[in-house]
Amino acid sequence: MTASKITADPYDWPFEGGLDLSRTALVCIDWQTDFCGPGGYVDAMGYDLNLTRSGVEPTRRLLQAWRGHGGFVIHTREGHKPDLSDCPPNKLWRSKRIGAGIGDPGPCGRILVRGEPGWQIVPELAALPGEAIIDKPGKGAFYATDLDLVLHTRGISHLVITGITTDVCVHTTMREANDRGYECLLMEDCTGATDYGNYLAALKMVKMQGGVFGAVAPSENVIRALGAE
Repeated sequence: MTASKITADPYDWPFEGGLDLSRTALVCIDWQTDFCGPGGYVDAMGYDLNLTRSGVEPTRRLLQAWRGHGGFVIHTREGHKPDLSDCPPNKLWRSKRIGAGIGDPGPCGRILVRGEPGWQIVPELAALPGEAIIDKPGKGAFYATDLDLVLHTRGISHLVITGITTDVCVHTTMREANDRGYECLLMEDCTGATDYGNYLAALKMVKMQGGVFGAVAPSENVIRALGAE
């Protein structure tokens, strides 16, 4: 399926023509309880969950539309092995310093540990059977994962990105993707950060220099393009 071009900032996306679902993946980054649910990592750090949860409902609507057109979906989860052997010492030290130690017990199990309740994707955005899930130990989804291989194997060259947090895991992944030649579109209403100023700054950074990392658009523009096939 090829849809119309998506109205975006600072350029209509993708740059070379209309949206081609056969070459495009919807990437849902770290929609986990630890980042947007009560009792998780972000909650333990004392941040406002409303900021990281703001993109849940727009992402649910986009997912529904994307799936309805047979689009490829990839989910990511950040987390560490139970023995924390893949958690760098400085990352572990920083987390404990702010009272949300990785691996420490909490209301949703051990913080940021694979297999624990807090590590799971929130029910509203859970992966369907057959959808790809990339488990990552770091902030970027390309680091120490097979994401690049999965994308290349399917002939994917374009990424529509949602997720949290905008300024950390989302931005890192988008930068990694850009360096690998992927054409990226960030959904501005399908993302959020623990600080609203950081969210705005992260969006601005993508759009600088004519779209240094890609483009930004509201999810309704993608849904509208899908409906105009």
